[in-house]
Amino acid sequence: MSNMEQTLSIIKPDAVERNLENEIKEMFKINGFTILKEKKIQIEKSEAEKFYKVHETKPFYNDLCDYLSSGPIVVMVLEKENAVFGNRELMGATNPKDADDGTIRKKYGISIDKNSVHGSDSFENAKIEIDFFFKD
Repeated sequence: MSNMEQTLSIIKPDAVERNLENEIKEMFKINGFTILKEKKIQIEKSEAEKFYKVHETKPFYNDLCDYLSSGPIVVMVLEKENAVFGNRELMGATNPKDADDGTIRKKYGISIDKNSVHGSDSFENAKIEIDFFFKD
């Protein structure tokens, strides 16, 4: 039985700024993901605040929102079996210093804040996050 899933991936401002979109997309493809939808956008801080609402009590919330809205981002819907877990594995640890070799953050992340990519952390959140950016 196949367990096809979709997850949301964001290529963050630090990676877009360094023109890494195609390299990062290639890593997804090599790892078996299909990119179903993608768009390059720039969001307002108010939208970033809505997107990161789950973190609003955390000390880093304001910086996170400032950062996500600081430049263009690429939002994508990725699909494959167990996509949520697979994407988190491929991204690597939040802090690039702790990320395993071969992961996106190890390869491209600059810091714990500028870690190049975002991915949904659960199947439920994936649905919410995909709707956030791709509500038709």
